[in-house]
Amino acid sequence: MAIRVYLDELLRARGMTARELCAKVGITEANLSILRSGKAKGVRFGTVNRICYYLDCDVGDILKFDGRLEEDDDEGT
Repeated sequence: MAIRVYLDELLRARGMTARELCAKVGITEANLSILRSGKAKGVRFGTVNRICYYLDCDVGDILKFDGRLEEDDDEGT
């Protein structure tokens, strides 16, 4: 995926567990796990907003573009 997710690094830096973040943000551990693994196909801005608020960070601290264009395997086939 061309978008890299850095939630694990931020959680460690903030001394917060994924379970704690889930409780604060209001998402399931399964959904956070999908996001953390980089396998999410999308994420709501409201969710990103809450993650940024509780981790005291910016969107660019969580999500980074690696400079490549990657098309979804599902599209166009």
